[in-house]
Amino acid sequence: MKKENIVVLGIETSCDETAAAVVRDGKEILSNVVASQIESHRRFGGVVPELASRHHVEQITIVIEEAMKQAAVTFEDIDAVAVTEGPGLVGALLVGVNAAKALAFSRNIPLVGVHHIAGHIYANRLITDFTFPLLSLVVSGGHTELVYMEKHGSFKVIGETRDDAAGEAYDKVARTLNLPYPGGPHIDRLAQEGTATIDLPRAWLEEDSYDFSFSGLKSAVINTLHNAEQRGEKISPENLAASFQASVVEVLTEKTIRAAKELGVKQVLLAGGVAANKGLRKSLESAFERIEHVDLVIPPLYLCTDNAAMIAAAGTVLFEVGIRGALDMNAHPGLDIEK
Repeated sequence: MKKENIVVLGIETSCDETAAAVVRDGKEILSNVVASQIESHRRFGGVVPELASRHHVEQITIVIEEAMKQAAVTFEDIDAVAVTEGPGLVGALLVGVNAAKALAFSRNIPLVGVHHIAGHIYANRLITDFTFPLLSLVVSGGHTELVYMEKHGSFKVIGETRDDAAGEAYDKVARTLNLPYPGGPHIDRLAQEGTATIDLPRAWLEEDSYDFSFSGLKSAVINTLHNAEQRGEKISPENLAASFQASVVEVLTEKTIRAAKELGVKQVLLAGGVAANKGLRKSLESAFERIEHVDLVIPPLYLCTDNAAMIAAAGTVLFEVGIRGALDMNAHPGLDIEK
């Protein structure tokens, strides 16, 4: 018989956020604590893996204790510990994995390993139930994927980036415009103030492909700036940001719509850090208003970026079907979501 009121402690350390959360039944957030490292990495213009790992070591115990305190639970109340097993930075992942294994062993609590992208997808279950079959557009700094799901825990990647992920392209363009790290929010803000007047490419690839490519677009932005400088011309950063964002958003939106129609899905989920992008959210909302029988779900901003509530939500589903991690669990920086 299915157990009610499953309480899962989630731990997330895949990149530069040390996070812990307590979630009940995979849907109710009891606590969601995140310690950000942005200020430490900002002066380097990106995440420094060794520095990220050291910060995780310093913060992990504090963050877990705070999550437990805010949730008003003890370890006797915890049914499982869910942790990000991969993908991510191997040193950063190891801190979370070893903390989770230590808790599981010392407290005799079941351990569940979670795929980071599955976590981003399941962040949406914290706000609504899933309706299958569904399609998830995952857009983050390291990933741009279309993932098809026929049931809980079943993931089929039907499209992915062939080079730069969308978030990576945002950060590289931001650096070209001398914007601070992380660049995505700054490009998004500038885009709202500008007009898409600059002709930039859209990489549609093969006619039937759901894959993405943003490397050429990134290079086109850089070349546009350099050519203008050589001619002694000044390009509006706002208009360039708006033009770049229009290209990214159009491709993401159109491919998502085509996949949703061709696969006959009932629900489309937006997931990942770039899901916080105002331009993308607005474009998808506008597009899916015209499509009947498909429910578009966009998570609130606090569930878009890396957090542990999403890991606990995904871990709950795995726990319910009897999947358990062993105490020899290791970090897997290239973990495949389909396997």
